Amino acid sequence: MKFLIIDDSMVIRNIHKNVLKEKKFSEEGILEADNGETALEISQKEDIDLFLVDWNMPGINGLEFVKKIRTMPKYSQTPIIMVTSEAAKYNVVEAIEAGVTNYIVKPIHGDILWKKISKYIEKEQ
Repeated sequence: MKFLIIDDSMVIRNIHKNVLKEKKFSEEGILEADNGETALEISQKEDIDLFLVDWNMPGINGLEFVKKIRTMPKYSQTPIIMVTSEAAKYNVVEAIEAGVTNYIVKPIHGDILWKKISKYIEKEQ
């Protein structure tokens, strides 16, 4: 499996990576981007199985990224988990309407993140 972690915070990207590595996913399958532009470039070159996306980033933000990635046929059904500090109900609704599969409000805990991710891992196996 290939994961793409998209967050402008290296600390958050490292937390996500550590959760995946603890579950025995190889580091080679864990890709990172610190903004939406880089994430789109990676997504075009690689076949991503699951996205972890922050909302608030410079340039193309997480919501814009989700809208763009959902227009690509190969990612029309790929799980996208929004991990963000945007906690208002209208934010959640907007993200789901854009194509987000699941939503986690920061601050996050590794066990919560894994619980959300594992729903989609089991489908892949």
